[in-house]
Amino acid sequence: MNRRRILCTLGGGLGAVAASGWSGLVASKGGTPSSASDSNLQSGRGGTRPSIGIADFSFQLRHAAERTLPAAERLSNPARFLEHCRQLGAGGIQVSLPSGDEAYLAKLRRQAEAGGMFIEASGSLPRSDADTARFEASVRAAKSAGATVMRIPVGGRRYEQFDSAEGFRAFAGQAESALKRSAPVAERHRLRLAIENHKDFRVPEMLAVLNRVGSEWVGVCVDVGNSIALLEDPMAVVRAYAPLAYSVHLKDAAVCEYEDGFLLDDVPLGEGFLDLAGMIEVLRRARPEIQFCLEGATRDPLKVPCLTEKYWAAMADVSGYELARTLRMVRAKATKMPDPPVSRLPLEKQLALEEENVRRSLAYARETLKL
Repeated sequence: MNRRRILCTLGGGLGAVAASGWSGLVASKGGTPSSASDSNLQSGRGGTRPSIGIADFSFQLRHAAERTLPAAERLSNPARFLEHCRQLGAGGIQVSLPSGDEAYLAKLRRQAEAGGMFIEASGSLPRSDADTARFEASVRAAKSAGATVMRIPVGGRRYEQFDSAEGFRAFAGQAESALKRSAPVAERHRLRLAIENHKDFRVPEMLAVLNRVGSEWVGVCVDVGNSIALLEDPMAVVRAYAPLAYSVHLKDAAVCEYEDGFLLDDVPLGEGFLDLAGMIEVLRRARPEIQFCLEGATRDPLKVPCLTEKYWAAMADVSGYELARTLRMVRAKATKMPDPPVSRLPLEKQLALEEENVRRSLAYARETLKL
């Protein structure tokens, strides 16, 4: 079966859709941005709590496979993605949005409202003063589509990206400058920026940066699994970020040892070791209006080489206790990794597995987590 036929099979019925410092900050600013006017945060279908949404990265294999297709036919087209997620039973999407096409964005907003679904945008910070206009256009696009939150990843895997503490400090300074550049734009358009813990900042570093930025329009997209790669306890991370949370990436994780550290794998919800129900309780207690988006990648397990010198080049401030605690957790929770790995499967099986993983996660979210 060729690539186009594989994608058409998976596409199904899509053809019809064309085209602590924080507490002080809050007090000084008079509270966090009100959600009282955000109808897409208050209720989902039938006025009940919205069901879980899906972040577009959950279909990263499908997106890569469709790059040669016309843009209107790709699942990365927000309208197609919204309809596919609706058919799967999801309550919303988190997706990159095109800037400048107001008619398309207005139509997308009506499509979401008709389905009782929410939209969260995904974007990037301005790299310089000259890039601010591009960033502001993306913020306007998010608002036109009905989004009230934009999720933003700042960096990548710290232990791969940086060879020294100095390199990471330079990155952190640039990120802080970009956030200070972005905050007035977010406030002007009343769009919340949710900075993801993206295997870059550890909790104390993220909190310190956000406190210095000093804007209630800049908070966190809490990824419940990413920070394991930085030797942080996942529940402690959720508790630390919950008061700042504007969005959540919900995933489950599996781990096992390998010679240079441990493997970290995204698995369908309920099939890993994370206390998802406990995390949801913590987040909802702190932020009752919070939305949850499934963001699990179907891919080979990530290597976290925490026993190598390279890993520690930009992690010198992390204690041996945290390494020991993490390795004890890995040994206690160890599970067998997929064999063969995803990358060795035929494309057809990779794409089918990705779709099935999303469906299994949604079923667990609905039936067990009550999302």
